[in-house]
Order: sequence, then C-alpha cells, then structure tokens
Amino acid sequence: MDVEKVFHMTGGVGETSYSRNSSLQKKASDMVKQVILETVEEVCLTTKPKSIGIADLGCSSGPNTLSNIKEIIETSRNNKLLQPAAPTEFRVFLNDLPTNDFNAIFQALPEFRHQLKELGRNHIGHGPSNIYIAAYPGSFYGRLFPDHCLHFIYSSYSLHWLSRIPSGIYDEDGRSMNKANIYISENSPPQVSEAYFEQFQEDFSLFLRSRSEELVTGGKMVLILLGREGLHHADRGNAFFWKILSRSLTNLFTKGEVEKEKLDSYEVHFYAPCKEEIGEIVKRDGCFQVDRLEIFEVEKNIVGNGMSYGRMVAMTVRAIQESMIAHHFGEAIVESLFEEYGRLVDEEMAKEEIRPITFLLVLKKL
Repeated sequence: MDVEKVFHMTGGVGETSYSRNSSLQKKASDMVKQVILETVEEVCLTTKPKSIGIADLGCSSGPNTLSNIKEIIETSRNNKLLQPAAPTEFRVFLNDLPTNDFNAIFQALPEFRHQLKELGRNHIGHGPSNIYIAAYPGSFYGRLFPDHCLHFIYSSYSLHWLSRIPSGIYDEDGRSMNKANIYISENSPPQVSEAYFEQFQEDFSLFLRSRSEELVTGGKMVLILLGREGLHHADRGNAFFWKILSRSLTNLFTKGEVEKEKLDSYEVHFYAPCKEEIGEIVKRDGCFQVDRLEIFEVEKNIVGNGMSYGRMVAMTVRAIQESMIAHHFGEAIVESLFEEYGRLVDEEMAKEEIRPITFLLVLKKL
C-alpha cells in the first residue's frame, strides 16, 4: 500500500470527519501552548526576523490547524518584549500529504483573516502585519522548502506515522511475519519490532536533516508525538489501542465480515518511540540540540454529549484510520468495526486504565 497516496484524515465537517473528532489532539495542543509561544518568542529574540517563516507539518484540516497559527501570530506581534523588533511579515506554510483536505483550510481562511484583522486593530506594533499563507502538499520525510527560509516549525501528532510499512516485517515470499497483529504485540517475532524501529530511525533522521537545511541557525521546532515510557513495546498505552483494533478486526472475521487473507496482511505505519530512542537519534544526527524532551498525558475528562470514552476514542481513531481501513478491507466494515472498537475500549478501561503517553520535543538548530 502506498501510504502517501492513500493515508489522510477524514475530510469535510461531517459527523465522522477529523474536524469534528480531534478534541484529544486539541487538548494536547492546549496543554503545551505556553511552551509553543515561549519558543516562538525565543526565536524572535534570537534571530530578530522582520519576515518570519513558520511551518505546520502534518497540519490536517480541522479547527486546530489555524487556531495554533493565530496564537503564534498574535503572540509575536503583541509581545512587548519583542518591540520594536517584532516581525512585520509572517510567511505561514501548511503542510500535509497531497490527499489532505486542503480545501477545508482554504474555506476557513476568510474568517481567519477577519479575526486577525479585528485583533490587529489593537496590536502595539508599528502598522499592520502582512500575513501570507500557503499550502505545501508532500511528505515531510524529505525536503519541502528552500534553504534557510524558516524560523519556527510546529508538528503535532504526525511524526509517529512512518513513511511506509516496514519492509522487514515480511518474509521472503512477501508474507507478514506479524500474523494476527496489526502492530507490535507481545507475541510478535523480534524481527517485527526491529523492523519498525529501523524504519522510524530512517524516517526521523531524514526529517531532522531536511529541516536543518530549511531552518535558519537558531531556528526551533516544537514536535508533539505519541510514544511509550519504557523499552518494552507492548505496553498498556498507544500499542494497546492497536491491539484492541486488531481484536476488533478479528471479531469481524469470526462473524464472516472480514477475509482471513485481508486480516493477516493489514499492518499500521506507526511507531511509538521511547525517550531514549528519540534522544539518541537527535544526538547521532548532530543537527539539533534538545531544549526539552518531556512526557505528558492528555486528560480523559473531556468526554461530552453523553459519549463514553471508548466511543470518543473510536471516533478519533476512525477519523485517522478510515482511509487506510476502507482501502484495504472495503468501506462496508467501517461502521461495525468502530462500534466494536469503542465497545472493547470501554470494556478494557473498566478493567484497568489505558495510559497513552505523548512526547513534547523542542529542538534548536545548531
């Protein structure tokens, strides 16, 4: 499966869209918002740009996309510490895979510009800021922008997605060695976890090298990605959610809704790194220094409208995975699959809490 051609968040504004099912991601972004704004302030004070280049990598198409950019722009032009050296021009680049629903972002731009204009009437700079926004479709595992044109890069919940399914999980005949699993589990052969880690190393190193060419010296990145706490892959965190999805697919197989061949050949292009793995890759590549590398958990008390936690997780995962699931298994199973998934998540949460952890990584270009 060609990930770049198939994978995308569910577009539009319908009930199952990413736009309406990304509250967990929004909560995480809000939790680290102060770090993001402080990092932008540090970059402005250090590099003193009149025209600042900002990129959101893996921007998707929901309300989170432009809200983060608005906060950054307002903080930059209204911060007294930056006056009179605050940027007067903002170049904003929104990046995601070509299959992303960029039209939804474009349709939101008039209201976004109106809000900035209203807020800008009272800003303390010398005249209005010029704001230019462009979409940059393509994989961020490789070069996207000209040399040294960016000052700040932000990426939220994107870097745990690999550029492809690791080739090392397949045997000589092209069959998966990870049968009955869609990700690393306690019964996966050692070759499977090794292959996933090797693919993450390759992808993350390429990401760092590419961004180091595009950032100015002293430029910074704030990266938010899913991970794991220890060296063991099959924990009761992010990996466990994939285990539940695998169980949900198996349950549909027993009902005759999924073919055995399809079940055995589905894998996710995902990797949850640990803190040590991230730090080692950054150190080895030598392009950036680590300013912060912290673990946090998103609060689970944001369920509303009578929706259970399992149902909310199911809607979130569906908005992210539906494109891949439907491409591989067909659209017919999507509804029943995620109903089963939500039920199993609630069932497991009643037994013992599931603790998916997130990393906050702040890097400075050397």
